[in-house]
Amino acid sequence: MSDLLTITEVSRRSGVASSALRFYEGRGLIRSERAGSGHRRYRREVLRRIAFIVFAQRIGMTLDQVGEELAKLPEDRVPEGQDWPSFPRVGASGSTSTSPSSSGCELSEQ
Repeated sequence: MSDLLTITEVSRRSGVASSALRFYEGRGLIRSERAGSGHRRYRREVLRRIAFIVFAQRIGMTLDQVGEELAKLPEDRVPEGQDWPSFPRVGASGSTSTSPSSSGCELSEQ
């Protein structure tokens, strides 16, 4: 089985529209490789990054803030527990602060 997924496969597995995936890629939040035909192909690890983006937006983070946090994660492999940064707390005003007591986004491989 190929380690590369089509945009349709990524959209189906993540629940995120293809147009949103292209938007995230344009913002530099995720990356794709291009097949000889020019079609996007995504590494499986992108599913974790997309899950992070969706979760972060749900708690009120902006895409700029999400990008700052994603920049701290490895791009060549699936992030592990120790890779996840302390999650910024989003206040009612939309401002954020990072606290050592704030919990990270913990995902496990199963």
